[in-house]
Amino acid sequence: MYCTAWCPDCKRARAWLRSHNIPYTEVDIDANPKAAAQVRQWANGNQTTPTFDIDGRIVVDFNEDQLRELLKIR
Repeated sequence: MYCTAWCPDCKRARAWLRSHNIPYTEVDIDANPKAAAQVRQWANGNQTTPTFDIDGRIVVDFNEDQLRELLKIR
């Protein structure tokens, strides 16, 4: 999950992932310029957080339905 420490949607996403026992790795785009550039590429020039890379499938912003589908959560 590409995120920032201050992002409210990132906090919601962390809680959601934990509640479903889904392991994840955080990449703080404020601390990692290369990661920030990657997010901008995926998000049409925006630094939208959270952004997820799930086995090469990109989800820009916290979208529970998309995440459920990709992670096969009912």
